[in-house]
Amino acid sequence: MAYDEVLLGRLRDELADVLDVSEKRMFSGVSMLVAGRLAVAVTSQGLLVRVGPDGATEAYARGAEPFVMRGRPMTGWVLVTDEGLDDDALHAWVTQARAVVAELPPEPERRQRRAPASG
Repeated sequence: MAYDEVLLGRLRDELADVLDVSEKRMFSGVSMLVAGRLAVAVTSQGLLVRVGPDGATEAYARGAEPFVMRGRPMTGWVLVTDEGLDDDALHAWVTQARAVVAELPPEPERRQRRAPASG
């Protein structure tokens, strides 16, 4: 099942003025990373939104569903279907995801491999 190209275009427009946004294909769709951290994605099921471990209850009240991967609900993530996802709702979900990503601790520096000394 393909992801919604129109929703992806709307998501790109929503993030157009945000610095350090990149796209990556995953979850049968396209994910948006902010500062290297996955924030939202357009999947074959709808909009995947990072809400953080404490944001799920409020997100469910706004109409989101649990995001289930391999039969297991993923903590801190919700799925929003395209139904009723108008521009204001999309903006609110993206704003929430960006706020969650901004609060994440920095990732540890990856150690770079050194070339063996020649000699």
